[in-house]
Amino acid sequence: MKRRRRDLKQAAESEQEECQRIPQVVSLGDSDQIQPSPNKKEGEHICELLQDMQDLVLEILMRLPTQSLMRFKCVSKHWSSLIFSRYFCNLLFTTVTRQQPRLYMCLVDDGGHRILLSISSPSPDNTCYVVVDQDLSIPGMGGFFLNIVRGLMCFSRSKKACIYNPSTQGRTKQLLTLPAIKSDIVAQQGQKKHLTRYYIGHDPVSDQYKLVCTVAISSPLPRLANLKSEHWVFALEAGGSWKKVVPLENYRHHAPSPLGRSTSGSVVRYMAWPDNYNCVVVSFDIRSEQMTIIPVPGEIAPHEHVPAVTMRADLIEYGGKIAIFYHTYLKDKGSADLWVLEDIGKNEWSKKTLVLQPCQRHLVKDIELIVKGTTQDGKVILAPLEMHSRFYILYYDLQSNDLRKVEIKGVPRLWPTHKECYFYLNSMDESESFIYLET
Repeated sequence: MKRRRRDLKQAAESEQEECQRIPQVVSLGDSDQIQPSPNKKEGEHICELLQDMQDLVLEILMRLPTQSLMRFKCVSKHWSSLIFSRYFCNLLFTTVTRQQPRLYMCLVDDGGHRILLSISSPSPDNTCYVVVDQDLSIPGMGGFFLNIVRGLMCFSRSKKACIYNPSTQGRTKQLLTLPAIKSDIVAQQGQKKHLTRYYIGHDPVSDQYKLVCTVAISSPLPRLANLKSEHWVFALEAGGSWKKVVPLENYRHHAPSPLGRSTSGSVVRYMAWPDNYNCVVVSFDIRSEQMTIIPVPGEIAPHEHVPAVTMRADLIEYGGKIAIFYHTYLKDKGSADLWVLEDIGKNEWSKKTLVLQPCQRHLVKDIELIVKGTTQDGKVILAPLEMHSRFYILYYDLQSNDLRKVEIKGVPRLWPTHKECYFYLNSMDESESFIYLET
């Protein structure tokens, strides 16, 4: 409370000055006369009352759910500006007790039909299924490669980046489409561009959101021949535009992994391929806008002829460290390897092999899986690469080597269970789910 009083002190002092400068009109009988402003002590008392009211309003607003906040912004212009202020959003994020993150699922079929669904997290009383509780789809949204960071969603559609604010409701739903990038890479004869990939991150120091874009181009045969790549960054602020990133001397041209996921925050990371046989982790610092290339040990996939095509591995965080979950043989042998980067400077990795319990092998047998993220307690979330039957996810506890299946119920009937679709999943803390884009 004291800290918030100090943060609001300047605003209160400016209001006090206004109180002293503005004369007041009072009614005396049948005529109005101009009276001087109250004396200094009275003005200070009034401003203290206003500050106490402001503190009380903040305390009340912080106890409300997100949906109620979006409704209460209509009370007045003052409440609207207060609720959407960066100060209040940061206060809400840093003060509200963290809850189990909500899951957001994006379904995309071959015909381009897209829906975005909000899913409740498994409760301690029932861990067998989760339920879709909101359809957040609006015209022009949905897309590929769903990324989420601190309240905002990023996805690509028609090679453009789109930012969606799920906390906004009704007519105020915010969907921002960024301008297309004018790439400096010119395709030569026989070359083709890979899918342009977008990632979103947040710099907590300057409280700024930025998008990172990787564009890669190569010859189709042999695969990844004549590979070239470039990177762009976009700051989400008034007048923002795409700016090309200047790579360091040890930069290696690469193509982002088509199935790999990214980890977002103050540092964006993703897996990539400089060629068909060597894998790297690309790390982009949001604040400094510098990129680092981290080589991945070649022993990860020693028996694969063309690892860039056949290897199934995804980037995760394990104990606060960069890790790679290698699961190529999970569907056939029930085994997976966890590679953890112990020392970035020395590029030292440790390896841990996991073998599923025999009673759980049926959950993964002959099923092509992909990593969809990790939970707060470190469980890996797996899902089928393509879904055309029941919707479900798998939680893999790497500590206890335990795997369990969780069904997703409540998918709209307009989405037939026999329809083949691509499935993107990510999570967001309830305290992170309130932000407002300044456009």
